[in-house]
Amino acid sequence: MEARVSQSIQLSSWINSDNVVRKPSGLLCFSEKRNVKPRHRIVVSCHLQPRKAARSDKRVELKVSCSSHNVQASVLESGCLSASIDEIETLKNKAEEVEEYLDGRCVYLVGMMGSGKTTVGRILAETLGYSFFDCDRLIEQAVGGTTVAEIFKLRGENFFRDNETEVLHKLSLMHRLVVSTGGGAVVRPINWRHMHKGVSVWLDVPLEALAKRITAEGTKSRPLLHEESGDIYDKTLKRLTTLMETRGENYANASARVQLENIALEREKDICHITPTEITLEVLIQIENFLKHQESVVVL
Repeated sequence: MEARVSQSIQLSSWINSDNVVRKPSGLLCFSEKRNVKPRHRIVVSCHLQPRKAARSDKRVELKVSCSSHNVQASVLESGCLSASIDEIETLKNKAEEVEEYLDGRCVYLVGMMGSGKTTVGRILAETLGYSFFDCDRLIEQAVGGTTVAEIFKLRGENFFRDNETEVLHKLSLMHRLVVSTGGGAVVRPINWRHMHKGVSVWLDVPLEALAKRITAEGTKSRPLLHEESGDIYDKTLKRLTTLMETRGENYANASARVQLENIALEREKDICHITPTEITLEVLIQIENFLKHQESVVVL
């Protein structure tokens, strides 16, 4: 089913009982496994809908097709991500507790580039039985597969931010989603208006750890890291420090905060060795704490 809406994301969904398979676009692959409770997952594809006499500095029209599949195995259980049986069980138990408080509300992950929002988001969505969306990927697919870095270069940051706001607006009208936002999504107040319809979580990672991770992965896909010259680690850390100075207060608007430094201290391990499942568990704990506090305030 499809509905045409001018200058907006158009959402359509249909049920398909086939198993999810790995797509050329790199979507997750779920392998078949027995005795696993079926879950419904949404696979997203976006298409650019050109408008007449469209100007390059205006928002593009986004069309999102959502295909829901009867998933027979989870990300964790299919072996796509390394996690112990105890970790999986702990995550599931905590998710069951949190689901009661969430009541279908969306979860938005915010944080600096490289903080693990996409990886943690996928695990969180699978654990909660939610669907997962990555704002950056939606925009890239809508602009004919153009990367975020290319969009910044060819059309400018404002063009990207306008479309980012449009994506968040449309996703905020839905339920049972985990959304990975771009690092700069927190700057615009209107984006918070959309995200506050659900629960937002700040993945707070020390800048030194972020710089190491980003340097190891490469900075070509990071449009805001191409301005400085010199040692790649030093310039990355310098740029991240500048970005945090301008965004720090914005990130603090999140409903909950997950500090990897605290997780490392509690588990007596290096921050770089904290696993995505450990971070996801802490996300669930902080969401639960926030919602319980919110509930107690309402009662009072």
